[in-house]
Amino acid sequence: MAAKNKVGLFQSIVFKFVLVYILLILVAMQVISVYFSRELEKQLVNNFSDSINERANMLAYNIKIEYEKKKTLDDPEVKEKIQKIVSDFGENIGISDVRVVNQNSEVIATSDSNNRTIIGKRTTDILIKRALLAGTNTEKVLLDRKNGHRMRIIVIPVFENDETVAAIYTSASMESTYDRMELINRIFSTGTLIAVAITSILGILLAKAITKPISEIRRQAQEMAKGNFSRKLRAYSEDEIGELTISFNNLSRNLQQARASTEGERRKLQSVLEHMTDGVIATDRRGKIILLNDPAEAMLNVSRETVLNQSILEVLGIEKVHTLDDLYEEPDSIMLDYSENKRPMIIRSSFSTIQKDTGKVNGLIAVLYDVTEQEKIEQERREFVANVSHELRTPLTTMRSYLEALSDGAWENKDIAPKFLQVTQDETERMIRLVNDLLQLSKLDSTEYRLLKDWVNFTELFNRIIDRHEMSKSQEVTFKREFLNKTRFVFIDEDKITQVLDNIISNALKYSPEGGKVTFRIKESRDQILVSITDEGMGIPKDNLAKIFDRFYRVDKARSRQVGGTGLGLAIAKEMIYAHDGHIWAKSEEGKGTTVYFTLPVADDQEDEWE
Repeated sequence: MAAKNKVGLFQSIVFKFVLVYILLILVAMQVISVYFSRELEKQLVNNFSDSINERANMLAYNIKIEYEKKKTLDDPEVKEKIQKIVSDFGENIGISDVRVVNQNSEVIATSDSNNRTIIGKRTTDILIKRALLAGTNTEKVLLDRKNGHRMRIIVIPVFENDETVAAIYTSASMESTYDRMELINRIFSTGTLIAVAITSILGILLAKAITKPISEIRRQAQEMAKGNFSRKLRAYSEDEIGELTISFNNLSRNLQQARASTEGERRKLQSVLEHMTDGVIATDRRGKIILLNDPAEAMLNVSRETVLNQSILEVLGIEKVHTLDDLYEEPDSIMLDYSENKRPMIIRSSFSTIQKDTGKVNGLIAVLYDVTEQEKIEQERREFVANVSHELRTPLTTMRSYLEALSDGAWENKDIAPKFLQVTQDETERMIRLVNDLLQLSKLDSTEYRLLKDWVNFTELFNRIIDRHEMSKSQEVTFKREFLNKTRFVFIDEDKITQVLDNIISNALKYSPEGGKVTFRIKESRDQILVSITDEGMGIPKDNLAKIFDRFYRVDKARSRQVGGTGLGLAIAKEMIYAHDGHIWAKSEEGKGTTVYFTLPVADDQEDEWE
């Protein structure tokens, strides 16, 4: 038991205290380091640039003096003097390359003794041309491809009476500057590590002094958790921790007294809650949850630890429509919808108040009832009634309009009277089909419904139904059979599967365009056959595909009514296939057609592999 309650090194307060202490030091040193390095780099780079600019301006002054003597830079004597000045200039300050370019972009002097061949040649450097043409100073940092050094490039023009007579190109390596920065940063990092080591030692000593009384309180809490309230703590100081120790001793004594009086009540309440199937939530007078049982946790999909002491309004999600005063007034039951994508959940919540002997309200009791199934059945009933009413209202409205027209004298017109009578007859037949389909669905939903199953050669049945539809079809649609004409026995109710095939093939014909094709396939395995019927119609949107087997569902409602559909054909097919222990589904691509699949059980002597 002692080993279980022992706190590991990385979970201890000492470790956390020292860790926070070290992190504070590191963060402070890091902030100082970043600021110091940035300012140091800025200062060193500025000093380096100022030094190069100062020397370059001095060189420009000397070249200007030489120019004023001859009023040209092309004189051999002037070039020689400028070359000597440039050579001395580069040696004195350690600049890697200094070039002097005249107005014609010709290099007349360079400090690089290994590259004197460029003297007398025209330069194509954009920075130099910009200085000669625009008379502006240019500074830029480039990377030397030979040694990877960062090079400071400075180009300044030489003026004589506001006329640019030459340009000075200066290239200097900045690596020495950055080397100094790196050395300073290393010294700073070493100092930081030394400071962290010292503060770590001090932090450990300080943390142990602070956490020793806390460790004693922790051990006392563990004893109290075991039910031992007799142990007392010793106060080591008169500070906040000492006061905490005294308060903890008082708490231990009070808990010991209260435990005996509450244990009996707790057992009673626990026994009641454990044997309840409905959810129960209890709150204090402020509406904070103080108790909830397991069914309430499951219904609300929450954990007891997260909702205790939370407002019941927030936990139930009704804070926007109800206040705590509304609940105290004992309102009618509240319906709560906690449904998710794959988890429907409708809960009815009833409230009652908890009162003291004095009559003062002391809290609330909420009882939660799971009414998901009842609400689902009621919703399906309402939708079914609405759909049936809608489907019957359309033909009845049409019939009433035509019959009123006939009553008003249209029956005397020999041209339109037969048409009106034909429409009323068609709508009557449509209502008869709808009622028959509804009766058939009602029988399928009945638990007393029985199938008259027998072993049937499905291939022969399938061919017979296809032949019948092929002979009676009115549009130019081609039937294609992609299955072997061999015996396949299935254990089915032949009349019901015939109706399934009739419904599916009728739909394929209704939505097939002129000149289209309907394809029939059969595949088989050891224990079932897979039947598919494919048309080349308009297809079904992906979002609607899963709903086509629902009752009264139509993808294109206007077209479905024009071709005489009731919206129940595929729903009936689904119920009949499920009654045969099979499955039915569909795949479709908009603009390319739809394929309806269903499976049926087969005899044991069929082949083991799919064809």
